[in-house]
Amino acid sequence: MTTNARLRALVELADTGSVRAAAQRLVVTESSVSAAVSALAADVGVPLVRRNGRGVLLTPAGERYASYARRILGLHDEAMAAARGEADPERGLLRLAAVTTAGEHVLPAMLASFRGRHPQVTLRLEVAHRARVWPLLAHHDVDLVLAGRPPDELAAGIRAVSPNTLLAVGPPSLAAGFSPAHTTWLMREPGSGTRETCEALLAAAGADPPRLVLGSPGAVIAAAEAGLGVTLASRQAVARQLEAGGLVELPMPGTPLNRPWHVVSHPHATAGTDLFVTHLLARPELGWSAPPPGR
Repeated sequence: MTTNARLRALVELADTGSVRAAAQRLVVTESSVSAAVSALAADVGVPLVRRNGRGVLLTPAGERYASYARRILGLHDEAMAAARGEADPERGLLRLAAVTTAGEHVLPAMLASFRGRHPQVTLRLEVAHRARVWPLLAHHDVDLVLAGRPPDELAAGIRAVSPNTLLAVGPPSLAAGFSPAHTTWLMREPGSGTRETCEALLAAAGADPPRLVLGSPGAVIAAAEAGLGVTLASRQAVARQLEAGGLVELPMPGTPLNRPWHVVSHPHATAGTDLFVTHLLARPELGWSAPPPGR
């Protein structure tokens, strides 16, 4: 088994906590996963996993090694994509990740426009919440992220920005009696940037209202339309509902809130990444512009 295969076995084991689940993901036998991790442990010279009931847990050394393994694998994939893209950017690979709201309401138009001009570029996409997408970029598992403001350590890679406004919205039936402290708030899942912002606004207002967690942006918006409560949402995500009157903007202190979208890459981007960013900035109808100086 190659070094890369061994590293992938450890990473999958770290993610799943089960030799069987790791083997299923990798489409190999359980004995292959066990042998791969044992070989890595022999090379490192310390145990990387330990038994935990019917599953396994990584030791502290295993956790540290797995974090490096993710970066090594991501860099290897990035290096292959960079080399192929350098030879022929129009036939390269672009690995993208987007936070859920942007993935549902912003990214489709971007990808359709890009694919219309560059149909031979292979696109890979993952849509998840904020806590998931930024580590993907940090570990070089993706080339480009579409999300809100990046963590400080990734801010040097900001390539383009686009307006985004967060609003407090709810059904007309709740508007007259709206109280931030007493009306039920519909929340995204833990790890969502919108949820973190909403919690910060409620804390600033000294409010501790009832909360109902639904998860995805679509579920939260549908629940608000159904009259279950109010929520904080991107104007782009609720534009249709606001226009139709199913939702109305509510007077929540601190809103509307400017939270621009950011396209972020590694400072040393692949040719496919540069091709995508150049396309965005050359299409005013997509609404993207270069970041202000000093960003």
